[in-house]
Amino acid sequence: MGDSGDVGRLVIPGDSLGEIGERRAGHGVLRRNGELIATRLGHLQEKGGELSVHPVHTTYTPRPGDLIVGYVEGMRSNIWFIDIGGPFNAILPMSLAAGKVDFGATREYMDVGSAVLCRVQEVDENHGAVVTMKGMGLRKLNSGFIDRVPPHLLSRVVGVEGIMLKSIKEASDCRMVVGQNGRIWIEGDASGTRLARAALSVIREAGHRPDIESRVRGILEA
Repeated sequence: MGDSGDVGRLVIPGDSLGEIGERRAGHGVLRRNGELIATRLGHLQEKGGELSVHPVHTTYTPRPGDLIVGYVEGMRSNIWFIDIGGPFNAILPMSLAAGKVDFGATREYMDVGSAVLCRVQEVDENHGAVVTMKGMGLRKLNSGFIDRVPPHLLSRVVGVEGIMLKSIKEASDCRMVVGQNGRIWIEGDASGTRLARAALSVIREAGHRPDIESRVRGILEA
């Protein structure tokens, strides 16, 4: 593969993206022997003379302060284990739940499969995280639907100054919360939820393309 003109095409590590010329190497690209070479699996993008590769899949890496949507995967007498979509489950101590929980009553408060809106409180050197439900709006999610977009495409969901997310909310008449781990909570009527999910599906499939905004608008205005 030597022609970088096909922006949006899928490349694999080691693919030649053509001669360097006046172009710069961005994320996922290196310079070697006068050529630009892909270093990751992803979609080719070029902007302002910089060639980069947007990864096809990314794993969420927790950071303190992140707002995320998680699922209860297990519990003990005083803690829950929360699937946050990262390399390891997070820990939610009983003391950081949204309300008062008696010792040994964790299952009665939140059972396996429960969805929670929480925030990352701390992360250790091995990416193990502690999450909290203490804070405004943090809670067990008892209604709505949870969809997912790869974390590296969240900027496409939100858009510049939040315009894309606002457009999806207004067109679908849904409440939405975007978790920084790529999980998105949607609450609205059936038709609105379908519309919001259709917009997210377009972003999942074509978020690497430069015309993604017009594609989403086409779904919302259809």
